[in-house]
Amino acid sequence: MSRSPLSVRHIAASTPPSGRPRRKDAVSESSAAAPGAPDAGSEPAANDTVGPDTRDVDDPDTDDVDALDQDDLDDDDDLDLDDDDDDLDDDDDLDLDDDDDVEAEDDAVREDRTESDPDTDIDTGVAAVAPRRRLPRVRIPRGATAVSEQAPVSTRTGPRVNTGPAIKPKSGLDAYFEVSQRRSTYGREVRGGFVTFFTMAYILVLNPIILSGADVDGTTLPFAAVAATTALVAAVVTILMGIIGRYPFALATGLGLNALVAVLAATQLSWPEIMGLVVLEGLLIAILVVTGLRTAIFFAIPQQLKIAISVGIGLFLTLIGLVDAGFVKRVPDAANTVVPVQLGNGFNLDGWPVLVFSVGVLIMSVLVVRKVRGGILIGIVVTTILAIIVEAIAKVGPAFSPDGVNPNGWQLTVPALPDSLVATPDLSIVGNFSLFGGFERIGLLAALLIVFTLMLADFFDTMGTAVAVGAEGKLLDKNGNLPGATRVLFVDSVAAAAGGAASVSSNTTYIESASGVADGARTGLASVVTGGLFLVAMFLSPLVSIVPSEAATPALIVVGALLVSQIRNLEFDDLSLVIPAFLTMALMPFTFSITNGIGAGFISFVVLRLAKGRSKDIHPLMWISAILFAIYFFIEPIQQLIG
Repeated sequence: MSRSPLSVRHIAASTPPSGRPRRKDAVSESSAAAPGAPDAGSEPAANDTVGPDTRDVDDPDTDDVDALDQDDLDDDDDLDLDDDDDDLDDDDDLDLDDDDDVEAEDDAVREDRTESDPDTDIDTGVAAVAPRRRLPRVRIPRGATAVSEQAPVSTRTGPRVNTGPAIKPKSGLDAYFEVSQRRSTYGREVRGGFVTFFTMAYILVLNPIILSGADVDGTTLPFAAVAATTALVAAVVTILMGIIGRYPFALATGLGLNALVAVLAATQLSWPEIMGLVVLEGLLIAILVVTGLRTAIFFAIPQQLKIAISVGIGLFLTLIGLVDAGFVKRVPDAANTVVPVQLGNGFNLDGWPVLVFSVGVLIMSVLVVRKVRGGILIGIVVTTILAIIVEAIAKVGPAFSPDGVNPNGWQLTVPALPDSLVATPDLSIVGNFSLFGGFERIGLLAALLIVFTLMLADFFDTMGTAVAVGAEGKLLDKNGNLPGATRVLFVDSVAAAAGGAASVSSNTTYIESASGVADGARTGLASVVTGGLFLVAMFLSPLVSIVPSEAATPALIVVGALLVSQIRNLEFDDLSLVIPAFLTMALMPFTFSITNGIGAGFISFVVLRLAKGRSKDIHPLMWISAILFAIYFFIEPIQQLIG
């Protein structure tokens, strides 16, 4: 005979000392031994009360529950018995209303037992069983996940995909992006897309600065052309990520990678030649994705290292925010007589921009703690308005200008109303690359080593970003993997090649995407919004420059705190796991590189598990990755060795 899928039985008077309900035959024997109890095989009298209902439940519209077994529920999961609420909350947790509280029902049963037999020991239940009355039936909200009585409600051991029961989409757009299924709304996706754009819009100014130097032939890239093309490529690949990858990940020119490209161009190659190697790097990674190797390595990363990657990226984001706002500055000191970084200027927080940044952090933190919808976006807007007012009154000016250096100035852009809002984009550098010119100039082996270095950095940067952002949005499965990761990795690979083909360096998934996720974004629709804003920025670059980095970087601090909070999921009892996790977390901010942190974690994980005699815990792809990272770290000695 079938039972309701969510079987919750009340602990009646037949409960043995162990606290578990007795079997049916045990109840019958106990009843037979009790004075005045009916025979085990007899039908109940008309005035007798009936025990829990065990009849078949075939009506899909009515799920009846007879009673509640406290032992079958996890301590952290309750039932929501509110008849007016047919949906579960975002975390799939269930609450009991005050009138239906389990403890209250237990007290009622205890009173019934005491009234029937005053000598009953309530704590042990070792007494004659009083006749049981039929308990009220409760209605399970339609759409609630059914849980068998053999399994506890909460059994997850790691991050989970925040989808819950299947939800009927409201439209074709909803069905494609799974907006309702991921417990989001169109408003949240649009808001999250705006937040992500504003937190990474600095790349439109910073990338031209980094790539503005001369190459080995003395040729320079036009500043305006790099800015416009950076926006164009970011728009196209971010929209592709939204449509194909269907995750709230935004892409743009990768910091660190563009600096490496600039150094190689200045010392060894021309701009078209180095961009050609970037295109090759992107195509090679795309091949690895198609063959399944990149996804396999993604899934081979141990859970402890995945958590450490998220925490390390949180620290890295925080350092980026502090440096970009001028709150923390590098100390130029060739003799190394002082610490490498300092607080503000001369170990003091001087200047209006730092004050604006500090106020922005506090405003955004308060809004997030108060769970104000759109708190991060509101914080950016309010801080930008404050910055505009400060600049209008104090005339702070830029930190760097042709007139010299202003240590108390705005770091990247000055928050002042522009003379014009529209600018015509210059796309003259698109397609200016030489696919094999680098091999002709520096030789096959040297060019391959450059491609390998670029590929390894791009390869693992995206993996770390996907894990961290996915964990923040509860988009990972129970093993800490991103469902549909192949789509994400493929778009990211194409973006790398597209950036090289457009002469703006490799494009990659941005960790700043976590700011949009923290503000509610859960689907690729947010990426489409972010990409659309990059497209608009091509023509409205003067308007975009109104938002200073001091107004956007507070979001990185708040998101960094959210990511670091995942450290609570680490296991600290095994040093062979703690040390790799620590190196991963520490080296990301200290070396200003996600790849360096992942590499140190991989190598130390393999070495320490091997030293502990746990080689069976090491996935074969982890062995390969550790060897490749060793080559990556010692690329300079290897180049010198082979000439």
